[in-house]
Amino acid sequence: MDLFIYYRVKEADAAALAPQIAAMQAQLSAAHGVRSALKRRPGSKDGLQTWMEVYEATPPGFDDRLSAALDGAAFAQLISGPRHTEIFVDVAPCA
Repeated sequence: MDLFIYYRVKEADAAALAPQIAAMQAQLSAAHGVRSALKRRPGSKDGLQTWMEVYEATPPGFDDRLSAALDGAAFAQLISGPRHTEIFVDVAPCA
């Protein structure tokens, strides 16, 4: 399954947050063999950017490991509002 996690970031906090998220993703990718990416919508609205973390082909239990990584991270104060998680799975081909 693939995880897509989106949230808002104040423009003023973006430069401080980006390397922290990148470091967390690099650690998770190395430890669990997942591909990750950090994206954002172009532009901003009311001084907020929308960011998305992507984790592809995650193993069972990865969401718990991601939660643990977030618990140990110091960047929660740089995120404006809640994180929203969407889960997608591959479509099985029809026979």
